[in-house]
Parts: sequence; structure tokens; C-alpha cells
Amino acid sequence: MTDLTELTVAAIRTGVASGDFTAREVAEGFNANVAGAQNALNAFIVTTPDKALAAADAVDADRAAGKVLGKLAGVPIGMKDLFATHGVQTTAASHILEGFKPQYESTVSQKLWDAGAGMLGKLNLDQFAMGSSNETSYFGNVISPWRRNDGGNAALAPGGSSGGSSAAIAARLCPAATGTDTGGSIRQPAAFTGISGIKPTYGRCSRWGIVAFASSLDQAGPMARDVRDCAIMLEAMAGFDPKDATSLDLPVPAWEAGLSADLAGKTVGIPREYRMDGIDADVARSWEDGIAWLKDAGAQVVDISLPHTKYALPCYYIIAPAEASSNLARYDGVRYGLRDLPDGAGLQDMYAATRAAGFGAEVKRRILIGTYVLSAGFYDAYYTQAQKVRTLISHDFKNAFTECDVILAPTAPTAAFALGEKSGDPLEMYLNDVFSVPASLAGLPAMSVPAGLNREGLPLGLQIIGRPFDEQGVLNAGLAIEQRAGFVAKPDIWWK
Repeated sequence: MTDLTELTVAAIRTGVASGDFTAREVAEGFNANVAGAQNALNAFIVTTPDKALAAADAVDADRAAGKVLGKLAGVPIGMKDLFATHGVQTTAASHILEGFKPQYESTVSQKLWDAGAGMLGKLNLDQFAMGSSNETSYFGNVISPWRRNDGGNAALAPGGSSGGSSAAIAARLCPAATGTDTGGSIRQPAAFTGISGIKPTYGRCSRWGIVAFASSLDQAGPMARDVRDCAIMLEAMAGFDPKDATSLDLPVPAWEAGLSADLAGKTVGIPREYRMDGIDADVARSWEDGIAWLKDAGAQVVDISLPHTKYALPCYYIIAPAEASSNLARYDGVRYGLRDLPDGAGLQDMYAATRAAGFGAEVKRRILIGTYVLSAGFYDAYYTQAQKVRTLISHDFKNAFTECDVILAPTAPTAAFALGEKSGDPLEMYLNDVFSVPASLAGLPAMSVPAGLNREGLPLGLQIIGRPFDEQGVLNAGLAIEQRAGFVAKPDIWWK
């Protein structure tokens, strides 16, 4: 039998439905891979092999009874530990939430379980989704399954914040996983590990039950091995939710059925502002390859301008920390999670001690930045100005989409870097988001697909940005690149 852990979501779903293998066999295979890699990769915070098997058994029973199976029946997935899961520890990778077991289920995770998926475990991430390398987790760094081809074994970053998701998929610990994207946290990890991931239009997926970082930016999305699997996952995850005031009250399109790599009649925009001085040569080459592939798919390519791009990163690092400082005020040691109560301490002392012990350095840094820009005397100078710039960035995209259907750009400025290489310089780390942040500020759908390997043998990703609500156009352009790139590389298994 084919190694079931090498199969895509689509292949698992089809194989289970046709009786080529059972859902339990699939779950057992992935459970074994998770157990065999956990010590080396640290991709999961909590593993739930019994839940994966229980969901698989339910699918097998439904099939035997002749019942109609869900669109993810028999597919075990990883759940980023930002999604509340009933009775299963949910921490956002922070000490302040260690031991917290929600008595409710996030809307997105419930939709996936309703579609027949099973849970292999809760995936590691940067603490409260704040980071680009998965080095800020209280539960330890996630290690990328990839290694440079120079003979060294430096541990590489799997990207962030969804680094546990990206590492697990690339290492065949799960066929797909959930991610969240605030400023690139689905797309950049996908690029670093040679997988695909899409951030849908803001509001496509409910934020209810997802631990909040920056509420006007956070958006859930799928990560998987290929574009079709992302479309399958996104169909199951998306949909209106009355519990989320920002949820889009729109029908969920049949994205999988609408997939087409024929881009005849479509126009692709290339933003001149993204051609930055000193851009990595391998990244620039992959971008040119992507342009050629989309032309080959029938698209016309035009230069466009996004003139306020240079302000996107500083704008983001004002708005996101400001919202984080407000959202994270709820973690006070009173109702759930960590409580640090020194002898003789009063209420204010407990708040201070709990937050000092519970939050990591990067989270504290962003809370301080956010509190500063929202403070009296600085609110108008920073936060109000940043919101005005955000509007200008949105207008840039609106104007650009009068000339093109989708935009093509690199996903990240470099391939994966070594752990510790940039963690000592927050500004250098923040620059990892330079290509991904603009689409987040504008709430646009954007996807990363693998484009090839750099000279060190590490994956590079290309990013497609679309109009609001046009996930189909983004997925189709991604499929056109995927078919022409022919990316089949995978990391060597060094962890067994």
C-alpha cells in the first residue's frame, strides 16, 4: 500500500470514500509520524491521537452504514493552538494560558469537525501569534524539517506565527492544518517550508473562538501541500457566523470545483515598489519565473504602482500592537490561566506579577508599543496617522485592481533563516513581513505557493494577492504557478 501519510487531502478523502483504505489506517499513520517527530521538531504543544482515531472510526462507521460523508471525511489535521478546542488545552503558546481548557469550540474548528476531519493535536506557534520565526513560544522553538544543502545542520526557522502548522505539513505529520494570518503568518511560514497557504478576505472565516492578537487584521485560513487542498479546507472553514460581528454574510463559493489554471483574459499586476534595492537574488529569480509561468497560463502582465507600500510596515507595527495591548488586557490571572500571587500581595500586585511571569518578551514589547501609541498625547500622532495611512494603502490596491485581476509578488524577502539569526534584532525580524503586510492591512485574499528552491536547497514562495472576495482568482493563479513550477521537493527525514 502507498504510504498514506504521503497523500494529499483530496487523495485521502477519495481513498476513504472508495474503500481503498480506512480512515483509521490514515489516522494511525499520521499519529505514528507525529510521535516519531515530536522530540526533534516540537511542532505540537499537545497531541490528541485518541481524538484522531475517534473521528476516523466515526467516518468508517458512517461509510459502512452508507451515509453521505463530509468533504473532509477521514482527513486528520493539525489545529493551530490559537483555536479554542473544547476540553483540550488552548494556550496561544503562552505561559499565561497554560492549562486553560475551553468549555466551547471555535467556529472554524467546529466546521472542520462537522466536515469529518479529525484532530491530531494542537500546533505550536509564536506566542499570541506574535513573531515570524516561531521562536517566541513558551513551549519551545519549532524546528523546520528543512536543512541547508551546505552540509551544516543549523536548525532553521519554519516561519511564524504558524510555524508548527508549516513544519508539520512539510514533515508529513499532517496533510493540512489551520493557520491564522495577521500580517503574513500563514503565507510566510508556507513559503519557508515549501507548502501552500491562503489568507482569505477579512471576514470570510469566523474569528469567534480564536485567541485575538489584532482584531481588525486577524484572519483564519488553511495550510496544506497544494492549492486544491487549500480550496477544500477553505470551503469547510468559511461561512457567516452571527457570533462574529466582522463575519461576511455571503455564501461560500465552490472554490474546489472552480479551480482552473487557464488564465486567458486575466491580467497580472507586478508592483514596482516591491522591486526593492538589495532584494535576494534567488527571490528575484523566482519572481521572474512566476511572471513567465503566468504568461504561459495565458495571462497578460502589467506593471502597477502601490505608492504607499513603503509605509505599510511602520503602519502595521503601530496598529497591530495597539490592538494587541487592548486585547491582551483580559489576561489578568483572575478567571483562568496563570495566577501569580506573591505573599501579602494585593490585586494590583497580582495583576503585575501574573502578566510579568505569563507574557514573553516579544508580547511585552508589543503591549508596551501599543500602549504608548494609544496614550494621551500620542494617539493622534501615531495611531490616528497609522489608520489614515492604512486607508491610503487600501486605496492603492483599489486603484491597482482597475488595471489587473491579481497581483504577483514574493512572499518573503529571503528563504528560511537559522534560529537565533535574527531574534536579537526585532526590527530585522519585522522586515520579514515587508511583502505580506500590505494585503493584510487592506483585508485582501492572498496566497503563497512554492516556486522552487534557492541555491541552499531551501524553498521559496510566490504570493498572489486578489480583489476582495476573489479567493477563486487567487487560487486559480496559484494553481497555474503550481502546475508550472512542478515543485515536488520535500525535506529529508533526519529526525528518526
